[in-house]
Amino acid sequence: MSEAAPDPARPVPRPALLSFLGGVGTVTGSKFLVESDRARILVDCGLFQGFADLRRRNWERFARDAADIHAVVVTHAHLDHCGYLPRLVRQGFRGPILTSAHTARLIGIVLRDSARLQMEAARHADEHGWSRHRPAKPLYDDSDVEKTLAFLDTVPVGEDVEITAGTRLRLHHGGHILGSAWAHLTMEDGHTLAASGDLGRPGHPLLRPPEPFSGADVLLVESTYGDRRHEQESARTAFAAVIERTVARGGTVVIPSFAVDRTEVVLHELTRLRENGILPRSVPVYVDSPMALAALDVYRDAVRERSAELRPEILAQGEAALSPEPFQAARTVQESIDINSAPGPAVVVSSAGMATGGRVLHHLHRLLPDPRNAVVVVGFAAAGTRARDLVDGARVLKMFGEYVPVRAEVADVPHFSAHADAGQIVDWLRGAPPPHTTYLVHGEPGASDALRDRIDRELGWTAVVPRSGEAVLVR
Repeated sequence: MSEAAPDPARPVPRPALLSFLGGVGTVTGSKFLVESDRARILVDCGLFQGFADLRRRNWERFARDAADIHAVVVTHAHLDHCGYLPRLVRQGFRGPILTSAHTARLIGIVLRDSARLQMEAARHADEHGWSRHRPAKPLYDDSDVEKTLAFLDTVPVGEDVEITAGTRLRLHHGGHILGSAWAHLTMEDGHTLAASGDLGRPGHPLLRPPEPFSGADVLLVESTYGDRRHEQESARTAFAAVIERTVARGGTVVIPSFAVDRTEVVLHELTRLRENGILPRSVPVYVDSPMALAALDVYRDAVRERSAELRPEILAQGEAALSPEPFQAARTVQESIDINSAPGPAVVVSSAGMATGGRVLHHLHRLLPDPRNAVVVVGFAAAGTRARDLVDGARVLKMFGEYVPVRAEVADVPHFSAHADAGQIVDWLRGAPPPHTTYLVHGEPGASDALRDRIDRELGWTAVVPRSGEAVLVR
């Protein structure tokens, strides 16, 4: 029997077009737009951070008419994946923001904090005259954030959800932070696209490993650590050693830490150091970040609810796994200021993780000039950030319009990162049917190039490092 003739009333859908609008050549600003005949879907909507030329891109108008975007899929709640959402809404986006339930809750915390920090920075710049603009303006404010949060639409992990007619989304646990997911899109022509978001490492101390990649025609995979291997045990040893050294000389340890997940991991490690006596109970641990404390409440709720994302041993320990007593929370500005007058030794955990803003800057301003103190960088430090400058050996650090001498010890412990390393990413891919094309995103050039070559060499897959602004077909 011959095949039926095509129905002229139902033309064959054209292949979707994928555009790389951010998260290429950098670990920030992730934005990937998928456009088909019937749908325009943005996968992640992150802020650019780091170098000034990257940050300036946040002020540019979005590459398409924001009102024409049907939906945004957010893989997780870190600022470089969700922080541009209020700008998109300000420019006219009115569609659903699709994400997991935990991510939706964390996005509210992250965006409100982001708006507050930007508004505070603008006021501080006006008062002290260090902005080029008069008056200084925030990228967005709290009213933009509240409008944005109204568009959040939670979807169950592991179930197909129809975004538009013929276009479906399925989220899979990503193991990076609570609520993180990798996304699988099925387009109206039947072709599929998967985006890893930020992929967790199997050795995450709190979360179960990511669900394995199961295949897609086109894959976007992060490459943050595409040229590195995590040494988890040596990292724990190095972390313990710098804590012990600093306490012994009466100094204070300041740990710039991402408010979501990294703070929880650091607190879990400090709890372990309490238990084995390396961190004496006489040394207080301060968490100075309203955002981190709000995120910690979400993690504690997940423990109480026995979330399937959490490791069994964390569920067995309960909330004590995240509480290195004595533990002191600094929620108000005055409580943050009071830490400055507290005698050392002490440990201060404060955001932001790359020291790009937030309360940690005030602690660095006070503590960096004293050689008794230490700064511990516990994750990836993007180029152009203060954390990267410290890791690279900067002798002065600019903040609040002046240069501060760096005499404190600086310890780089990047293997506390919640990102998978190169080998773990390849293992995540191994066993899946090869995509037509794999695109290496969310990585600095050397890391992306290294992972591309490794995927080609070990898996035999076609792997490409795309250019910013490039567009390709999904087929």
